[in-house]
Amino acid sequence: MSQVKSLSKYTLITGASSGIGFELASVFAKNKHHLILAARSTSKLESLKTEIEKNYQVVAEVVSIDLSKQNSAEELYKKIKDKNLQVDILVNNAGFGDHSLFLTEEDTKIEEMILLNILTLTKLTKLFLPDMVKNKYGKILNVASTAAFQPGPLMTVYYATKAYVLSFTEGLYEELKGTGVSITALCPGPTQSGFQNVANISGVALMETLKMPTSKDVAEFGYQALINDQAVAIHGFMNNMLVKSSTFIPRSIVRRLVMKLQEKRLAQKNP
Repeated sequence: MSQVKSLSKYTLITGASSGIGFELASVFAKNKHHLILAARSTSKLESLKTEIEKNYQVVAEVVSIDLSKQNSAEELYKKIKDKNLQVDILVNNAGFGDHSLFLTEEDTKIEEMILLNILTLTKLTKLFLPDMVKNKYGKILNVASTAAFQPGPLMTVYYATKAYVLSFTEGLYEELKGTGVSITALCPGPTQSGFQNVANISGVALMETLKMPTSKDVAEFGYQALINDQAVAIHGFMNNMLVKSSTFIPRSIVRRLVMKLQEKRLAQKNP
C-alpha cells in the first residue's frame, strides 16, 4: 500500500460517512483517486476506509472532525498539512438542514447550520485554493441543492445557505478561469440519503411517495460534472425543468407555493 500512497494525489471529501458523501467517496476511489475522508463518526469512516482500500486499491486517510464548530476548517487543514498530504480535489459535501418554523428553531442549530453550510465551506476553499492555483491544477465540488434557486419557508435558513453556495461557486468559477482550477456547484433535488432524518422530514408521506434518486446516482452525476468543469450541475430532468420554470414565475408565487408544500410536509410529520 505504501507504493500506492507515494503517488500523493488526494481528494478531500467532507461529510463522507453517509449519504451523497459516502457515495462520492466510492466514485472517486473507483476512478483511482486517493482519499481524505472527513466526518464526525470515526467508526463509519474507518469502515469506509477499509472497504475502499480493499475494493479499489487506493489509499484512504481518515480525519474525524465536527465541521459545524468554530475554527474546524483551520483544524482540518492543519491535520492534513501535518500528514504532508496534497489536496488536488476538494469536495465540500458536509451540510444539513432543518424543517421548522424559524421562530421556534433552536439557536444552536441555526448557528451550526450557517457555520457548516457556509463558513466552513468558504474557509476550506480559501485554505486549499492557493496551492491548486500555484500548481495550475485543482477541482472543487460544492454540494448545493435545487433549494438554492428559490426561497424556502419552513426551511428558511437551509435554503438561504444553499443559495449562498450556488452564488459563491458561480462567482468563483469566473474568477478561476485560466488558472487551471475549476469549481462546480452540484444541485441535487430530494435524494435518498440521511438528509431527511437530520432535517426532520423522514416518514413524511409526500417524501415517501416521491421517486427520489439514490445518493449513488447523484454522486456519479456530480463526479462527471466536476470532471467536465461544469459551473452548475442540476441533477435530473424534472429538477432542471422546475428550476428553469421558476425563473418565469413571479417570486411572490414561488415562495407561496414552497410554503404550501412545506406546510404539508410539516403537517404530515406532526399530525
